Amino acid sequence: MVLSFDTKRCVHARLCVLGAPNVFLSGVEGQWIFPDKMETEALRTVAHSCPSGAVSYVPKRETQAEPAPEVNVVYLREDGPYAFKAPIIMDGEEAGFRATLCRCGASKNKPFCDGSHKDIGFKITGEPETRESEPLAVRNGPLTVKSQKNGPLVVSGNLEICAGTGRNIDRVQSVRLCRCGGSKTKPFCDNTHLKIGFKSD
Repeated sequence: MVLSFDTKRCVHARLCVLGAPNVFLSGVEGQWIFPDKMETEALRTVAHSCPSGAVSYVPKRETQAEPAPEVNVVYLREDGPYAFKAPIIMDGEEAGFRATLCRCGASKNKPFCDGSHKDIGFKITGEPETRESEPLAVRNGPLTVKSQKNGPLVVSGNLEICAGTGRNIDRVQSVRLCRCGGSKTKPFCDNTHLKIGFKSD
């Protein structure tokens, strides 16, 4: 397989350097990824653990391709981004099965997280209250995410919204998720972006 790394999508979760320390060398200058240092199957497992999708691969055979998640989920990371696991179609383009999207409003790489939440001291719980919702008849399938200009993430498709601990928050087929950082009903948009003059592409 051909391993790839997308710097712009990396959120430094460090699951690669911890899961495959001989492949991903931390704190070195020059080349730092050595895929031949690990068996292919084990390396695929490490790639699947990358929450942002920064680590991905192209398999030699179709049977070795990354499987689509059986359940579409977005996790609310404490003081941090949305972590999606689903067949994502981002603004009209396929974006893989994993992505971390900004919810603090400060990323310079919107809609993706670039770690700016740490720089601005963004504080938000990853454990909001659970809403009453019925189980989804279908829990997977394509998930469309659109970055509304100067507004929220507009998500369409089967999706379970979960706390960072995995607790279910809501089950939806369409939802507007705050990405200005100002909503009083996070993770849901309450149109605060209109009041604070949030700007995005």
